[in-house]
Amino acid sequence: MEPLRDKRRPMSEINVVPYIDVMLVLLVIFMVTAPMLMQGIDVQLPKTDADALNVNPDDPPLIVAVDAFGAYYAEVGEDRSKPLELGALVNEVRKVREEKPGTLVLVRGDTNASYGTVVNLMAALQTAGIQDVGLITETP
Repeated sequence: MEPLRDKRRPMSEINVVPYIDVMLVLLVIFMVTAPMLMQGIDVQLPKTDADALNVNPDDPPLIVAVDAFGAYYAEVGEDRSKPLELGALVNEVRKVREEKPGTLVLVRGDTNASYGTVVNLMAALQTAGIQDVGLITETP
């Protein structure tokens, strides 16, 4: 008598269910962490046809932001999203410029911010001895 053989064939398909599970978990992780990775303050920049400024990647500029409500922000350190008073902001900028005298200071002013708010910031920076202040815009 012939021995009983297993008539089943080996399965040649790849089980993709675990890969789909891993992909969905990674998708959720990226969706949760992506908003946290945004840097700076949400500012609607004015649009101009000005030439781009060449910035040295080894010496990044110090960016000061003014939002639509007139709040000032210094994009330095860990408290980037914390609004500052004008005097405290100027002290932060002065401190950075004392550490690195050649640091370029750029202002990101929201399109809807009042003209006076941006001018007050630039005047306070000039009074603090920072003469070379640039404005950040977007191309149309």
